[in-house]
Amino acid sequence: MNLPAIPNIPVPTIEQIGFGIMAMIVIGSALAVVTLRNIFHSALFLALAFLGIAGIYLFLAADFIAVAQVLIYVGAIMILLMFALMLTHRVMTSSLRQTIGQWRWAAAVSVWVLVILVRLVVLHPWGMDKLPSKAPTTAIIGTELLTKYLLPFELASIVLLVAMVGAIVLAKEDKPDDPA
Repeated sequence: MNLPAIPNIPVPTIEQIGFGIMAMIVIGSALAVVTLRNIFHSALFLALAFLGIAGIYLFLAADFIAVAQVLIYVGAIMILLMFALMLTHRVMTSSLRQTIGQWRWAAAVSVWVLVILVRLVVLHPWGMDKLPSKAPTTAIIGTELLTKYLLPFELASIVLLVAMVGAIVLAKEDKPDDPA
């Protein structure tokens, strides 16, 4: 009795499975951001989407960008957004109703953009034969910043220092002289 031949079905690797899970987390949390009515919950799902994007960067061997994503977007911007939401009393009450009057137009434009993006992704020759290297990128970036790009790096740090000192001077309150 001859058994039929089993076709060669490619087995996904653990990296591909992890990438797919991260992509589903990002897509699901992004959908939750735009569909939830509570703005605070939307902000929490936005933080989850940012973390998922950092995970995708890790799977793409871009460790420096992944860490920058976590530090800047999740660590700084999301904390600032959360404080702004919590300090705005009207936003945190249930009396504020969020409605979108033209959601049908927005949905139509979104579907149109999605179709264009899917066509671009499918039709573009991505060159998947060149996989990213698994070497850490932080050493390469550090070497380039402190050798080839040292002058622009130092100029940027001086500009940031001057901006910080200027912000401190502008924020400083003038105290009246006490004749005590």
